[in-house]
Amino acid sequence: MINWILLMERLWGFYTDKTWVEPFLVFAIAFFAMGTIMMFMALVFIRYRRIRRQELVKEYQATVEEILMGVMFTDSIFATIVNDEKMAKLFKSPLFRQTLMDGTLNLHRNYEGQYAENLEKFYAESHLIRDSFKKIKSLNWAKKCLGIEELAEMQVTQAFDTFVELSKSSVRPLKIAAIRGCIKLNGTQGLVHLVKHKDPIDTWTQLSIIHALKKGDIETTKGIEKLLTSSNKSVVSLGLKVIQALKLSDNFPAVIQLHSKTQSDLIKSEASRVMAKLENFN
Repeated sequence: MINWILLMERLWGFYTDKTWVEPFLVFAIAFFAMGTIMMFMALVFIRYRRIRRQELVKEYQATVEEILMGVMFTDSIFATIVNDEKMAKLFKSPLFRQTLMDGTLNLHRNYEGQYAENLEKFYAESHLIRDSFKKIKSLNWAKKCLGIEELAEMQVTQAFDTFVELSKSSVRPLKIAAIRGCIKLNGTQGLVHLVKHKDPIDTWTQLSIIHALKKGDIETTKGIEKLLTSSNKSVVSLGLKVIQALKLSDNFPAVIQLHSKTQSDLIKSEASRVMAKLENFN
């Protein structure tokens, strides 16, 4: 058994003796001084890395521009490019690959036709496509969003089913990015999968979807009327908003049918407003 009284007496004696004060103060001062120095060194190191990264990106951009101009205008083949020892080494650098990815995406947004096809072919041959798929498998939702944007921009249709699954995420930015990716790959048909969507789609997400549709070059609007058949009221509401926003008068009969069959006062009211708007468009 521990004699607590004796232990307390010894502790009290140690405290009143004051011999511990000077070593304690020396230790405390040294500890805080070392902590301050380490923090300062860490900040210097982080800043150095950031500056060095920026310098490397600038160096890489010149090489990236040369590669992509060759890909677009002279039909350069990736296998020929990486035969160069220096290039082969660069392609192993994650920072270089991301710089190359950014350059490829930027050009693809501004060119179409054969130029865009050349970039898409290069994206696959250089295995940049693998980098994008790795991102959508990441546990970090921000990286997933980046991967979705890359795959959608480069028209990687085999990613569509993955986008559909990601659209069920409870993380709003990821959900929006996935649905926008579906639209980018498949136009309004990219929304049809939402008919079976169980979770509610909030107003902000709906507005983001509509913005993506307006911004995109939509060749056909077939399939939007299917959203009106969903048992999910928020999906039905989205369908009505899209029909109104895109002025899809061809869907007027589907809106009338919804208005006559729905048991929801909210949906009936929204359908009435859309019908009135469509009549004005005509």
